[in-house]
Amino acid sequence: MVVAATGFFDGVHLGHRKVIERVVEVAKREGKRSAIISFWPHPRAVLQQDAAQFRLLTSLEEKKELLFTLGIEQVEIIPFDKEFAALTTEQFFTHYLKEKFNVSTLIAGYDHKVGSDTSQSQQEMFEIARKVGIEPIRVEQLDLPEENFTISSSKIRDALCRGDIPAANRMLGYNYTVKGVVVSGRKLGREIGFPTANIKLYEPIKLLPATGVYAVTAQVQNRVYRGINNIGTRPTVSQETAITIETHLINFNEEIYGLPMQLFFYQRIRDEKRFKNLKRLTQQLERDYIEALSILPKIDGDL
Repeated sequence: MVVAATGFFDGVHLGHRKVIERVVEVAKREGKRSAIISFWPHPRAVLQQDAAQFRLLTSLEEKKELLFTLGIEQVEIIPFDKEFAALTTEQFFTHYLKEKFNVSTLIAGYDHKVGSDTSQSQQEMFEIARKVGIEPIRVEQLDLPEENFTISSSKIRDALCRGDIPAANRMLGYNYTVKGVVVSGRKLGREIGFPTANIKLYEPIKLLPATGVYAVTAQVQNRVYRGINNIGTRPTVSQETAITIETHLINFNEEIYGLPMQLFFYQRIRDEKRFKNLKRLTQQLERDYIEALSILPKIDGDL
């Protein structure tokens, strides 16, 4: 028998974690298996007109890793398509939760509803669950008192798009992160004393924070380094419009092309700017370097 929660869980933020913790708690108490039953791709990418602009907080692999870290024993991913979207609540509960995944207890967030008939109330959804032999348990909402609003994936996306990393991190419960492979760049950074590692994202629809310069830490080959990161078009040295992700790692001077890198965002330092010349750019990068060091946690081996 299984205790489960359903949903997309993008970001696996603090609001999600309250539901996940209850799944783990009830499963342990009842001697059952804990599970998250999720979907891929995101429903907005299948059903809405903004699929080209929509971006995710977590890739599928990142989401699974976070869920397992929180104590979930089983993660099931259902392919989301228009046929699946057309299922009613009773069809989903019967054919998936009860028959396929053997769910006996469903943990649901305060506003969580499933099925194409979501105009019904959550209480009506709970009645359907009991009808098919699943006991529902409701988890109340989690608010951030200082912000005075309920946490949601949409609000985290909005904060990241504003470059408000501290707000996003408070709602997530961890530092926002992106992962990619280090690729070759123009190597201009070496010439001005700030060599950078450019990364190409593993997940192409991963949400990038607003363009600008950030204080970050970076994990490379199981070591963590402090750094300054630029997300943008590099207007001082390039006329191109493509967004690049460049990171200068402090106290680091190794060849890492082709290796994976994970960035952890702490704070936005400034907007991306066009400088008159490379000297002005270098002077600003030196100031960014000093500011980043004042923001980032000390790491073993740093001066």
